[in-house]
Amino acid sequence: MKITKNKFIVPLTVLVIGVGLLSSCGPSKKEKEEQEQTVRDENAIDTPTVALLPIQKGKLSSTIAVPGELVPYQEVDLYAKVNSYVKTLLVDIGSQVHQGQLLVQLEAPEINSQLAEADSRIKQYDAIYYASKATYDRLLSTSKIPGTVSQNDLELAEAKKNSDLANVEAAKSSYKEVAANLAYLQIRAPFDGVITARNINLGAYVGPGRSNDPLLVLQDQKRMRLVISVPESSTGGLSDKDHVTFSVQALPNRKFTAQVKRLAGALDTKLRSEQVEMDVYNTNKDLLPHMFAEVDIPLPSRDSAFIVPKTAVVTSTEKVFIIKVVNNHTQWVNVKKGLSSGTLTEVYGDINEGDQIVKDASEEIRDGSSIKVKPADAKAAEQSAGVGQPGNNKPVTTGH
Repeated sequence: MKITKNKFIVPLTVLVIGVGLLSSCGPSKKEKEEQEQTVRDENAIDTPTVALLPIQKGKLSSTIAVPGELVPYQEVDLYAKVNSYVKTLLVDIGSQVHQGQLLVQLEAPEINSQLAEADSRIKQYDAIYYASKATYDRLLSTSKIPGTVSQNDLELAEAKKNSDLANVEAAKSSYKEVAANLAYLQIRAPFDGVITARNINLGAYVGPGRSNDPLLVLQDQKRMRLVISVPESSTGGLSDKDHVTFSVQALPNRKFTAQVKRLAGALDTKLRSEQVEMDVYNTNKDLLPHMFAEVDIPLPSRDSAFIVPKTAVVTSTEKVFIIKVVNNHTQWVNVKKGLSSGTLTEVYGDINEGDQIVKDASEEIRDGSSIKVKPADAKAAEQSAGVGQPGNNKPVTTGH
């Protein structure tokens, strides 16, 4: 019985081993597919397939949003120049006033006394002057008779007359000074506007050094200044003929327009920006002074520049570049970026109109490597071959 069993076991073992050897001799279908995919991936890395596009020139318009502040076109704090009391208060917060209108009447009794004293001093010196002048005139008349008046006495009399005349002029100047202080007791509006602050009441004692707060604050709100700070990188595209749009939080659904009127012409050393002012006419008084505004500034390109998609520009830690393709080989070209708008941006560098560049560039496409052009873009690239020739290129203008 043992011999019979061994006869069946030996052939069965040989059959199993043979099947195993046959299966190990060739790869399975799944392994073949994986190997083929690996080869394709390696080829794609070594020779990537990319889409190309020709570089074109155009003018790109863009906008930047910067914060701004609305300030009154004119604003003044009104103070009392002389120590006095508030006698009459003719305005309050919100009062509309006109240039030259009397706002506050002050009183200072000592100024009236000083004025009377100065007037009396003028009369006193006038009397002294007339006496010395009369003496001089008599001596001058007598001196015409030889030997009656010495020349020294005549000169002394003339000097006395001139000195008294100087005292009269000094007294008149003192009177004008006191009279000027009297005029300061009337506070009038220097321009048309609105009273926005009142820090006094009737009978209040006011004057220099009494308080740091002004008596009144007057603002011209019919026309306001929109003040913004434009970053250094965007200062070159703005002029005093441009218009801007802005909005305020109080009126989010409304857009306002203002024209650029004043440019500082220099950068602020701390903010590295240029101050720009726009005039805003506020006839309906919808806007209030010192509101914050969100300002959209147009930045039109002043010169024709190379316009490319943003995806064609690679920004690495070391440099900014695009990938130019010549004879199916790549060249990294260093560029500088200009204005951006939407999906497009300006670039400047050692490039020419009509050069073919990679549309979707990345650092994985190494410098000097060979590439394959996508079939769908091959025909378009051939049609664009004359893009750099005169007469065949049309500048592209885009805006945001």
